[in-house]
Amino acid sequence: MATEASCIFCKIIKNEIPSFKLIETETVYSFLDIQPTTVGHLLVVPKYHGAKLHNVPDAYLKDILPVTKKLAVSLGLDVDSSLGAGYNVLQNNGRIAHQEVDHVHFHLIPKRDSVTGLGVGWPAKQADMKDLAALHEELVRKLGDK
Repeated sequence: MATEASCIFCKIIKNEIPSFKLIETETVYSFLDIQPTTVGHLLVVPKYHGAKLHNVPDAYLKDILPVTKKLAVSLGLDVDSSLGAGYNVLQNNGRIAHQEVDHVHFHLIPKRDSVTGLGVGWPAKQADMKDLAALHEELVRKLGDK
């Protein structure tokens, strides 16, 4: 486990600050958010201090989605319909992307109605197919180099 002495999430993981812990594995720690957008808003945090997702080794990410899935089920959000309760899984990287704590973390935010939970504006626009094809070609080339 790599930690940063001043990081609030590292302190929570090391039990230096109390939390409402839910699930802990060798690589992940989850707990209720103390500034929730709705009831059941929680965090799933890798036990490796990395400010952004690309800073965290893959081994510390292996439990993130399985733990998040288990927590969604425990919150009763496992509705097999597009109607009814839903949820958002949110992960931000950098201040420009609304990251407040410089330790990678995933929010599980229940969405039970149109008022509570995460509100999202998605400024989508129609892509220029030539530009999209050029970007695709560039990314495929870069991925092949890895």
